[in-house]
Amino acid sequence: MNLYEMLHQDHEKVKSLFDQLEAAGEDQERRREQLFSALYRELDVHSQAEEKFFYSQLKGEEETRELTLESLDEHKLVKRLLDELESMDKGTPEWTAKCRTLRENVDQHVETEEQELFPLAQKTLEDEEAAGIAEDIESFKEEHTELEAY
Repeated sequence: MNLYEMLHQDHEKVKSLFDQLEAAGEDQERRREQLFSALYRELDVHSQAEEKFFYSQLKGEEETRELTLESLDEHKLVKRLLDELESMDKGTPEWTAKCRTLRENVDQHVETEEQELFPLAQKTLEDEEAAGIAEDIESFKEEHTELEAY
């Protein structure tokens, strides 16, 4: 699987978790906690891997620098929202509203990344380089998933 397909799969997994979260009502607080925990882990590991291996390559390139820096800022906002949501009561309308804000931010980020950054990255990165990044991200994700199992 190539780099862009792999990142897209991560995006689809996050979308599915958001869909499940939205389907869980405020009276299903335990379910929301489980789903949110999975969403938090997924977004955290995905963004760390993207920043460490993908963005680090792209921010040094003229064609991709601006979009990459914007993406890094978006990751910071998502992380802040995740941390705020984590400390809130999952069964409240306030939590529901903030989670919707998080989803809107993530959806916008994914759209920009897939529609604008990926095509520029494909022109900027050699196929071998992209394959190496994909391998690094895969290893990083496996390592962090194993660490969570303990």
